[in-house]
Amino acid sequence: MTEMAKTAELFFDACETGQGWEKCQSYCHSDATFASQAASLAAIDTVEAYAGWMSGLFGPIPAGQAEVMTFAVDEARNKVVVFGVFHGTHTADGGPVPPTGKTMASDYAYDLIFEDGKIRHVTKIWNDVAAMQQLGWT
Repeated sequence: MTEMAKTAELFFDACETGQGWEKCQSYCHSDATFASQAASLAAIDTVEAYAGWMSGLFGPIPAGQAEVMTFAVDEARNKVVVFGVFHGTHTADGGPVPPTGKTMASDYAYDLIFEDGKIRHVTKIWNDVAAMQQLGWT
């Protein structure tokens, strides 16, 4: 496994288990940027803010789990692409409504751009509306 792949895997694990920026920052440039067309992430433009958002998701969905379906390294473009499914059930307070007990299985992908061995930019491709509908949040 290449260093880029190892870094991406460690970042993915830290981010997708809600460990926040404190854990994710060692894999990223301090000013790493973030983008997504998902409306619920529209105001987030740094990986630091996104890592915090992911950490917050574990409030209403404390047993959330990410399942990696595809992990691809593109050395020529300094990129790693990860396709995953996030599984979780709204069992605790903290969502837009009281706990619904509903479960989601939400597909998403990350496009991670590397520079000098660290993540420079993350793009998340995700249908947030479908995820929120599954949870009973809309």
